[in-house]
Amino acid sequence: MTPAIQAIQQNVQEYYSETLKTNVDLKTSACCPIDTMPAHLRPYVQKVHGEVQEKFYGCGSPIPQALEGMTVLDLGCGTGRDVYVLSQLVGAQGKVIGVDMTPSQLAVAQKYVGYHMDAFGYERPNVTFHHGYIEDLRTLGIADASVDVVISNCVINLSANKKAVFQEIFRVLKPGGELYFSDVFTSRRVPKHLQIDPELLGECLSGAMYVEDFRRLLRDIGCLDYRMISKGRVALNDPAVEQKVGMIDFYSITVRAFKCDFEDICEDYGHVATYKGTIAETPHAFQLDDHHLFKTGKPMLVCGNTTKMLAETRFAPHFRIQGDFSTHYGPFDCAPAWEDGTALASGACC
Repeated sequence: MTPAIQAIQQNVQEYYSETLKTNVDLKTSACCPIDTMPAHLRPYVQKVHGEVQEKFYGCGSPIPQALEGMTVLDLGCGTGRDVYVLSQLVGAQGKVIGVDMTPSQLAVAQKYVGYHMDAFGYERPNVTFHHGYIEDLRTLGIADASVDVVISNCVINLSANKKAVFQEIFRVLKPGGELYFSDVFTSRRVPKHLQIDPELLGECLSGAMYVEDFRRLLRDIGCLDYRMISKGRVALNDPAVEQKVGMIDFYSITVRAFKCDFEDICEDYGHVATYKGTIAETPHAFQLDDHHLFKTGKPMLVCGNTTKMLAETRFAPHFRIQGDFSTHYGPFDCAPAWEDGTALASGACC
């Protein structure tokens, strides 16, 4: 680990253990929920202890559907709010792993394990918390292809080695597994001298990813398609912060990506997908991304990559897929988002 990376990690730990006492101390909306909490998740959040909630610093609601019985990994879990929500969603037979590098945050998470297991009616804990670094999950004993879903809530931007983070994510994901995360992105690269500013780093701004660099990073590690779920502008509520980085547009974006063998553009093989309406949280429609809304019972033409997202993942039982990959009809009738300059504003490609 280089001295520069160590310095950034130390700054982050100090900011989240000493500077910030609760989420009301934040100076921007970057690490606050921009998305409205989905209605089906609110009852689960209400069962989470108040101290855990008030120290929550997420920027979205990166909790996907169909998690019953799954093994879920939360990167940068903090005090464990999302871990305890996920604990209820995966059920007693599922498992949730939380990883964080800040001891004071983990102390709060660990403090309430018994409280939450009693509240959820579980005989034994289905959650574990680890003190460690999201760039090195192997040291924590998280094996290759052992996790169904990885989530992260406004944390990857804090890492000084994002490529290592994403490499570890795709290492631990099972084939067909999903990365579903919310984070802060930018419309341009943050100047180097601001990337080491402790205040901007702690406010989830200086480490925010430029959307095109994010695309390139995923491509370089072998993930050729990703999808955007939602996007919201980050408000710089503090005059001093505005003075430093007001020239940059910051966005809180929720993204999903799967560990599948995708093509680098959408190709047409004549597939048709029909949602069965069998996911309990969404009986009438299923939203894959910001431009794929599958209404129950209604057939929908999809590209090859979208087909794999539905047929080679945990969503397979919930869809009827017609067609195969034996005949290719050319590019699907759309263009990759980065070709029209919108990047994450419109998702990956379909």
